[in-house]
Amino acid sequence: MKAQVGQTVLHCVEGDITTQVVDAIVNAANETLLGGGGVDGAIHRAAGPELLAETRTLGGCRTGDAKLTQGYRLPARYVIHAVGPVYRANDPDVPRLLASAYRRSLELAQQHQLASLAFPAISTGVYGYPQAEACEIALRTVVDFLDQPTSLRLIRFVLFGAQAYAVYAQTLQRMAQADSRLSLLTDD
Repeated sequence: MKAQVGQTVLHCVEGDITTQVVDAIVNAANETLLGGGGVDGAIHRAAGPELLAETRTLGGCRTGDAKLTQGYRLPARYVIHAVGPVYRANDPDVPRLLASAYRRSLELAQQHQLASLAFPAISTGVYGYPQAEACEIALRTVVDFLDQPTSLRLIRFVLFGAQAYAVYAQTLQRMAQADSRLSLLTDD
């Protein structure tokens, strides 16, 4: 599923984020930045030990923030480590922190004049964020960010599994029908 916002294409795919050929991939990291399970562990394994050596020098990262490293053995030049929140129902800070993790990643990509970026579904694994709610926040944050001029020409959401992909594709389609900033594109 693809949509366009200004000069930027939003693309939802089912796949493995570690194989994406983009300027940067976003890691759903924990506050230590020292690796973990799920996406975080997969990225650290694919990038090699040099990534861990670099993240050790960063002093961790607060929830809702992001930090950039080299990509090492990944096809992506950089990794943006974004720390999403652990889901807690009825906690008003949780949606704000999730949006902030996406926004900070976009700001770092812009700061480094990157043209392409791939996101996972931050906080939806072991952090327990409900997929549909997290998707809505992710897509809305990205679309709102694209209201300003940006170097980004491609933002890909790389989803693990058919169910996650379906949630993103349906949400993007629904948003495109309701938001004039978005236009659906045909997949090629």
